[in-house]
Amino acid sequence: MKPLNPGEPRQVGRYRLVASLGEGGMGRVLLGVSQDGRLVALKQVHPGFAHDEGFRSRFRREVQTSRMVSGAYTAAVMDADADAATPWLASVFVPGPSLKEAVDATGPLPLDSLRFLAVGLASALMEIHRAGLIHRDLKPSNVILTDDGPRVIDFGIARAAEGETDITHTGSIIGSPGFMSPEQANGYPITPASDVFSLGALLVMAATGRSPFAGSSTPQTLYNVVHSHPDLRMVHPDVRRLAEPCLAKDPAARPTPAQILDFLGPVTPSATPWPPAVHASIARQKAEVNTALSLPTDLSRPRKRRAPLLIAGAVTAVVAIAVATGLIVADRDDGAAKAQPTPESAGQPPAPAPFSPEQIGRIDTCKLLKNNSLPNSGPVKEPRPGTRFTYCAHSIGETADKSKSGGIEIDLTANLSLYKGEQLKLFGADVVKYIHEKSCKLIAANKSTPGFGIATTASRNSGDRCETPLEALGVVLDQIRSGSAPLRPASPGSALAIDFCKTVPNADAASLAREPLEILVTNFQECSWFGRKNSFYIRLNRGVGEDYSASGQKPIEIAGKPAYEASRNGPKVMDDCTITWTHRKIDEFATEELEARVVPQEEVADPVPMCRTAKEFAELVAAKLPKP
Repeated sequence: MKPLNPGEPRQVGRYRLVASLGEGGMGRVLLGVSQDGRLVALKQVHPGFAHDEGFRSRFRREVQTSRMVSGAYTAAVMDADADAATPWLASVFVPGPSLKEAVDATGPLPLDSLRFLAVGLASALMEIHRAGLIHRDLKPSNVILTDDGPRVIDFGIARAAEGETDITHTGSIIGSPGFMSPEQANGYPITPASDVFSLGALLVMAATGRSPFAGSSTPQTLYNVVHSHPDLRMVHPDVRRLAEPCLAKDPAARPTPAQILDFLGPVTPSATPWPPAVHASIARQKAEVNTALSLPTDLSRPRKRRAPLLIAGAVTAVVAIAVATGLIVADRDDGAAKAQPTPESAGQPPAPAPFSPEQIGRIDTCKLLKNNSLPNSGPVKEPRPGTRFTYCAHSIGETADKSKSGGIEIDLTANLSLYKGEQLKLFGADVVKYIHEKSCKLIAANKSTPGFGIATTASRNSGDRCETPLEALGVVLDQIRSGSAPLRPASPGSALAIDFCKTVPNADAASLAREPLEILVTNFQECSWFGRKNSFYIRLNRGVGEDYSASGQKPIEIAGKPAYEASRNGPKVMDDCTITWTHRKIDEFATEELEARVVPQEEVADPVPMCRTAKEFAELVAAKLPKP
């Protein structure tokens, strides 16, 4: 969200405009306020469409139909004017990041969030198809994650753009290559089943961070959509069971939205359906809206703006200066750095080696940045830890001239296989520069944890989007390299640096499963074993010592400690059994919490054997861990 440009209109129809929400292929989206105080997302179409009378006719017809769509998982169309100099459409404004923004910032969604997402998408498509519409452009940026579920936006409007205009040509295809159906990619007539294909691709993207048909170029991606099998290797079996039939090349072989809902069954209401970082993003956007609404209406006078620190092509120069001065090291809150005694001289165990799993696992990620660590980006505020110990997000306040604001996210164990981009050499490390619209992610490969890297991510509406991640990456790498990164107290009983795939031998897991298993490492501090009959998962989470029996989970014991058993079983749910227990308490705010899970590859009639296997698996893991 950013201020309106000086001198541009502050009124469209009966809506007062207060801020810009962004731009897309079809036009610009603005935040507006109706006369009765309701907020709207007002889309002004691209000027190239405005000169085409055929577009205006299609736009008028599609808007009329779109206004018939209602439902909990769509953003209702409130108003439109196809005859205005610049045609526009106003929908209910829903605060929250798009699915694309959320996954880019926080990584793939957890399984519970994926199920919540699938139910919302299928419900939205039912309402859209009931009105006689086909969405045609169901993609990650057209799904908004709100506090109480997903919202599908821009339904049916892509149809109006399918024709010859100044910015398209006869027979052109409107859609997103990695998420359109094969029939749409071929330019054939489409049916509602095309949207179901897009739903399947969206679920895979939300589960893995990338489209199942992603290629090195747009033509390659379109070829994959039409001719290749989807890449589902990194997809959890529960998600795969739903996504795979949705991605059938034959539209007739795909399930309907109603069948998808029958398969998923009723969703359990949740006050927090998304990871904490997503809810934090929603809260930030609400705060930005309140700020925009409080600004004076007359904003026509231009503001003074500070020239951005980094301009196009200047990254190399900044890096050279950083290296020449010993990397980027921000002033500490406590003044100049003081000489510190070595751990050995203080009678403590030696500090872990830089970038080692032991060091990365023990780093208190939310303490890497202090208030004044990023002087060029603004004061660092409000750390928000995630469920993973290696992740933290911060908001960033305005600089003195109020030219910048936003946030920065740190992930010490970003999965490198999920990001393809420009290869750079920064701060003595191999770095992937991953750009996605307004977001910039810089990932420094960590040779001590193969396949993972240290990532910093931020978004910006204007200027150099990589300025803040670059500044933050220098600060973070400098602390890790110098051994000055804030560490949690050393404990011989900690599981923070455990390599679960090595600690739990494959032979032991296979003996328990009574079948050969294939190991798949999905992230740091977790491991997965896949078999023909069952899949096994173990993951270390940041917990708070919660009593899960209050939410209906069955109290049991694992290695003599309180634990909780949660199972799902039935014709309309994805069968699984999860055992959760606290391994040890870190401090008054956090615990090391373990989650052991068993997922049958086929439906089971009785959950008892499934949970018995899950408990045996949890006991196997607990026996391999150090004693706290």
